[in-house]
Amino acid sequence: MRAQNEQILQQFKACIPLLDVLADENRQAIIMLLARHKSGLNVNTIAEHIDLSRPAISHHLKMLKQSGYVRSEKKSVENYYMLTVRKPLEQLKALITAIEAECDKGE
Repeated sequence: MRAQNEQILQQFKACIPLLDVLADENRQAIIMLLARHKSGLNVNTIAEHIDLSRPAISHHLKMLKQSGYVRSEKKSVENYYMLTVRKPLEQLKALITAIEAECDKGE
């Protein structure tokens, strides 16, 4: 039982950066924008849709990329950013599943 609790706590710790990234409204807006543009968008195009400076958008994209929500691809001289939420969502789903299993034990 203790080992399982420790495992769930480790999952929580692993998910903290993923949840922190999602907590910001600007990053949420970028995620939603990229979700509607499967082929990707560059920083200039994102700036046309979101009221932030290019450096601020680049900062948010860097955080999204580091956490695995976004990937970039060089096209010509510009980077295009695409949504790739699979890995972080799998981590979050695993945490939720583990918590649900603990709740089921208590019933």
